[in-house]
Amino acid sequence: MNPIKFNMTVLRDGHQSLAATRMKTAQMVPIAGRLDDMGYNVLETWGGATIDSCLRYLKENPFDRLDTLKKLTPKTPHSMLLRGQNLLQYTNFPDDVVDAFVAVSAKHGMDIFRIFDALNDVRNTERAIAAVLKAGKHAQGAISYTTSPVHTLDSFVELGKNFVRLGCQSLCIKDMAGLITPDIVSVLVKRLKTEVNVPIFLHSHNTAGLAVGSYLAAAQAGIDGIDVSIAPFANGTGQPDAALMLSVLNGVRELPELDINELYSLTQYLKGTYNELKEFTSPSNERIDVDILRYQIPGGMMSNFVNQLKEQGISDKLDEVMQEVPRVREALGWIPLVTPTSQIVGNQAMLNVKFGKWKMLSQPAMDIALGKYGKTPGPIDPEVLKLSIEKSGKQPIEGRPADHMAPRMETLRAECKAKGLPETDEIVTLYAMFPQQVVEMLKPAPVASSSQSTQSPKVASTPTPSSAQSSGQVLAKPQEKVALSGSTSKSKMEFNLTINGTSHQIKVEEF
Repeated sequence: MNPIKFNMTVLRDGHQSLAATRMKTAQMVPIAGRLDDMGYNVLETWGGATIDSCLRYLKENPFDRLDTLKKLTPKTPHSMLLRGQNLLQYTNFPDDVVDAFVAVSAKHGMDIFRIFDALNDVRNTERAIAAVLKAGKHAQGAISYTTSPVHTLDSFVELGKNFVRLGCQSLCIKDMAGLITPDIVSVLVKRLKTEVNVPIFLHSHNTAGLAVGSYLAAAQAGIDGIDVSIAPFANGTGQPDAALMLSVLNGVRELPELDINELYSLTQYLKGTYNELKEFTSPSNERIDVDILRYQIPGGMMSNFVNQLKEQGISDKLDEVMQEVPRVREALGWIPLVTPTSQIVGNQAMLNVKFGKWKMLSQPAMDIALGKYGKTPGPIDPEVLKLSIEKSGKQPIEGRPADHMAPRMETLRAECKAKGLPETDEIVTLYAMFPQQVVEMLKPAPVASSSQSTQSPKVASTPTPSSAQSSGQVLAKPQEKVALSGSTSKSKMEFNLTINGTSHQIKVEEF
């Protein structure tokens, strides 16, 4: 067997799974070059929920993040997770939007596109795969692993074959909830290695405590590579720690030459970052939870899910909501629980607990039932289908969902122009997925009032709220937690402003 390869996820799935995707680019910059020097097969840096988080919470341009990280890590290929026809959102997009987003991501240096469909409906991956190949990049087909009465090893192997027929240069067994067991992964890896002639990778989460054993079994079965992270953004709902897997696989396979002392040093740095993000972390994400074997909530969703329940005021009903998840999943055709279906099922379970079973049906749940996300692995519950037809006034669709969608790029470009936004493919495709957040990110700072005193202090801060930047005042939004500390002199003041856990260094000088 060839040496086993390690894919490093700490800059994407590591913090998505354990800190609600809140790691900032500035927190990544100090370790990016060090990661690049270590000899990983791939650095996962983009995709998944990172684009949403950049725009919605961190006020960062995600393309700027990609550009920054690519510049700092020129030696290691970058990978991203792409949700097929959903791109990075929770609904399907027309083919021309898929084409444009893949092309512009490739232009900014993305090397490997890990492409999956939440329903394992390969039709929803065809366009993205074709766009990646057209851009001259690497297309990796991802099999969303799950267990149910309708999922079999044969179905997963056939999906892998279909990916290769479409041109994928490698495959990933994407075990998003950490469900795959050592015996199953051993058989699946051996079958894929026999029946398709491309490299096979395994991605898992240690939510139920199975991932380390399954990685070992996969290594023994001939897997080409595994996804790992670095503690404390590892283990629990994240990927197994790289240092841990070096120890587990020692003597089993030839290993990558990773500097163990550097790994420990990186862990020390990341402990500081983890502490900075403590309001987004939770002990429930750090421990092994065998209940996941029943509920199948993916690791990448758990940290966000706990926060959502808090926002809804029903955090005390976590267990009740979790018990409802498999019932909703069965009613919606035994769909795998991976973004966006995990969020759809989780939100519907939340609605069922809060308002009564199927008393309130979310639009995405209705869309699943009506075939707008593709063909479900199993049948839709007849009562849920009936409710969906009645509430939507629409009948189920047939065929590939995107075939029912008109091109949108020119319409989107016109909308951006009308709003005074740049009409580049970067902005237009981000606007297609996150219109409100893109407008917020790019809106100009308010012009200072003419009645404002000419002796107002000027404020320099990185980052600075736009209102403070224009008016010289530090303003907090409602419900924001603000703390202020620092020193003053006759001519200037320097202080730290902390808003919701984010520290801003402020300098105020006379002019």
